Amino acid sequence: MTEETPGFEQEPDVPTDSAERAGQPEQPGDAAQTSGPAEEAGPEAAPGASGDAERVALTAQLDQARTALNERTQDLQRLQAEFSNYRRRVERDRVAVKEVAIANVLTELLPVLDDIGRARDHGELVGGFKSVAESLETVVAKMGLQQFGKEGEPFDPTVHEALMHSYSPDVTETTCVQILQPGYRIGERTIRPARVGVAEPQPGAQPGKGEDQQAETAADEESGGPEQG
Repeated sequence: MTEETPGFEQEPDVPTDSAERAGQPEQPGDAAQTSGPAEEAGPEAAPGASGDAERVALTAQLDQARTALNERTQDLQRLQAEFSNYRRRVERDRVAVKEVAIANVLTELLPVLDDIGRARDHGELVGGFKSVAESLETVVAKMGLQQFGKEGEPFDPTVHEALMHSYSPDVTETTCVQILQPGYRIGERTIRPARVGVAEPQPGAQPGKGEDQQAETAADEESGGPEQG
């Protein structure tokens, strides 16, 4: 004989969640949870519009960057050209200043060179004085000094200075017949013209006529005289 424990009643079996859901209507919350993923997929349906807008903006920025780059490149090229011109101008001025300085120094030495030349003409350039004179002439030659002016060359007023004038039957044009002082130049720059004596043909003389008469006379003598008619 069994005794029942007083105060405890046997509870009925609790149905599982699946059983309850099978027997109960669907709750509104469950519907919201079910429809969530479908709603989230809605905004992604039009990604092309935003992508095109970003592409247009990037293209505009790229065009602006290219324009700025071209402007800076042109500025750099212009500055480079100006600097090249400035450097050439400075180099040209430096060379010109150097030539002027050398010309000024050599101009002051020309009287000394004239004395050396006269001493050489008179046979007085001997001994230690000769060595010093030759050394000086070598130094000024290295500095670019060139001597010009010779007897017999045509007179050129751009490089010759006539101090004496005469007439001579031996010349056919104005000719330098005497070099009083040689001229000097540095490159194409004349620092002193040659001082010369010049001779011109005799007034009224016909150059070449006397020579032709002498040639005819010599021919007649060789042939036994002029032919008789």
